[in-house]
Amino acid sequence: MNNDPFCGGRKLPLVEDFYTIQGEGFHAGKPAYFIRLGGCDVGCRWCDAKYTWNPRRYPPVDVQVVIDRALACPARAIVITGGEPLLYPLDILTRTLHDRGLQIFLETSGTHPFSGRFDWVCLSPKRQQPPLDEAFRRAHELKVIVEREDDLQWAEQNAARVGDDCLLYLQPEWSVYERMMPLLVEYAKAHPQWNISIQTHKFMHIP
Repeated sequence: MNNDPFCGGRKLPLVEDFYTIQGEGFHAGKPAYFIRLGGCDVGCRWCDAKYTWNPRRYPPVDVQVVIDRALACPARAIVITGGEPLLYPLDILTRTLHDRGLQIFLETSGTHPFSGRFDWVCLSPKRQQPPLDEAFRRAHELKVIVEREDDLQWAEQNAARVGDDCLLYLQPEWSVYERMMPLLVEYAKAHPQWNISIQTHKFMHIP
């Protein structure tokens, strides 16, 4: 009997998949097909996708269905996000899409071992469940959400653990955007290794 509901990655708990414009970080402004998976054991209080947390709400879907929809879209980039996508085996999904010439981007808190093949890894660390060492080694982009001033110290602690080529981003938490932005502007000017990321999709009123 197979007790793996995801059949080694042949099924995944799909929340939604859709074509949009990447809103944050290095790839902001790029058309991309988003694949959002259900389930997260980190539980940020300011998460804007809390509806994804309970994986039992999202029965496993045949991964080929997801792949076929992605391939039917003109997007040349795929974003795999969640929830926390590294809860699941992603080898079949990423290998198949990559073999068709698509770039694969991962958004992760880095709290679980990696599976899958990615062209870009955006690591967004969370205090309540810090990333594994592997996540720091794999990250192309470190994106730290800043809700209060002492989050800047947390950002520096994480920046000290990524590779020299990893891009560094500070992003204001959306509900305190106006209050935190002046602080982030001055901090980035004083520490120019940091860039500022904003949630441009919210200004554009798109998913």
